[in-house]
Amino acid sequence: MSINNFDLIIIGGGAGAFAAAIKASELKAKTLMVNKGLPLGGTCVNVGCVPSKTLLWAGEIMHQAKHHGIPGVELEIKNFDFARVVQYELDLVAKLRAEKYEKVLSNLENVTHLEGQAVFVSPNEIEVDPSTSSSRGGQAGQGGKRYQAKKFIIAAGSTATVPPIEGIKETGYITHIEALKLKQQPKELIVIGAGPVGLEFAQMYARFGTKVTVLHRGPSIFRGEEELITRLTEILTEEGISIKTNVQVKSARKEGDKKIVSYSINGKVEEVSGDEILLAAGKTPNTKGLSLDKAGVEITDKQAVRVNEHFQTSQAHIFAVGDVTNLPIRQETTAGREGTLVAENALKDTQNSIDYNSVPWTIFTDPQLAGVGLTEEVQMEKFGTCMCKTVSFKDVPKALILNRTEGLIKMAIHPDTKQIMGVHILAPNAGELIAEAMMLIKNKNTIDDVANSLPMFPTLSESIKLVALSFTQDITKLSCCI
Repeated sequence: MSINNFDLIIIGGGAGAFAAAIKASELKAKTLMVNKGLPLGGTCVNVGCVPSKTLLWAGEIMHQAKHHGIPGVELEIKNFDFARVVQYELDLVAKLRAEKYEKVLSNLENVTHLEGQAVFVSPNEIEVDPSTSSSRGGQAGQGGKRYQAKKFIIAAGSTATVPPIEGIKETGYITHIEALKLKQQPKELIVIGAGPVGLEFAQMYARFGTKVTVLHRGPSIFRGEEELITRLTEILTEEGISIKTNVQVKSARKEGDKKIVSYSINGKVEEVSGDEILLAAGKTPNTKGLSLDKAGVEITDKQAVRVNEHFQTSQAHIFAVGDVTNLPIRQETTAGREGTLVAENALKDTQNSIDYNSVPWTIFTDPQLAGVGLTEEVQMEKFGTCMCKTVSFKDVPKALILNRTEGLIKMAIHPDTKQIMGVHILAPNAGELIAEAMMLIKNKNTIDDVANSLPMFPTLSESIKLVALSFTQDITKLSCCI
């Protein structure tokens, strides 16, 4: 076999891989990007953020039309064409994939793209499975070659986990990928697993009119600030979603056109039926098939590539980022930043890293649940005490204007310095609001800094100042614009 030599080989085609490729091209490094599985763009644009948030927004519009709460305004949804909405979502995905990935890649002069399964044959060499390869950038018709590089970046992503449920494969199931492409709306949907994917899809389909049951093995739908999570659970339940926690799913079977899931809860065995079963029980890193053992790259018992704070694997010249790793936060924006930093580390021998404590996250339900920094539980472990305050959005004037007072905001501060250590928000557009909290934590601001700030009135972001003020004042006795 002939050998092609590169400065850098990137395995993957998602957010982390693209960010790394862009930076590598800027650094004039001869780079090969090998992708298999999802189309260019990976999870985010194809089967993650873009399509799911498009459908969530459609559901939110429908819900707000009926539940806006403004006297004297009565709206009616005259027509809901599920298939047409899904097609709109798919068209948007295709547009953004073409503009933000395919077009971007074509302009990277120093990057060659090859489609196919990359397999390590040694610590410095991969082979691309010829049965799966097609190429661009001068490699067409040359499948089956081996490729060498001085440095490697593994950014192969992850795949939805299929839990060991008796009969699940024979019964049939869908993952988030298929749930975004269904042409026919299920009348009844069983969601196995909560967390961001399970909760977002549960609310999305429930607002479309599907009867949804969520089965989750943990004691609550998400781990974090229990006060906010309990409130979100109440909101979703009020919308008609059946949420069952502390569940152990036993088996699945088909009866006619229905799929039946058997589970145990509180010592009793129960069953639920539906048209579809959506698996949302986590994701498994895509390390299988890469032959990482031949490269000497260690993986964890959960199949994730083990990396240090500089994204370096057990092999000094091989790096990894994103969902394929054991890094603490696994989301597209984080993977993108990791990709940029890791390319510099690999090609310039820098020591870039990320402070994950200042990285925000969001569950895009409505209201959204977002957070950054330490929770009360972690505060207790770290300091033996927690200086925490929670403010209801009933005390936020803009929330009253919008008739969206169901939310809460919670802030945790250092018991001695009053430095802001964590902020968690349950509110409309919490994913937007958390950006301000991110900067407060990143810049090590105190509640005094926030108290002396001048947020625009009336806005939901004013809630951050109100919760900061609540440490020293009774905010119910303050006038507006204080």
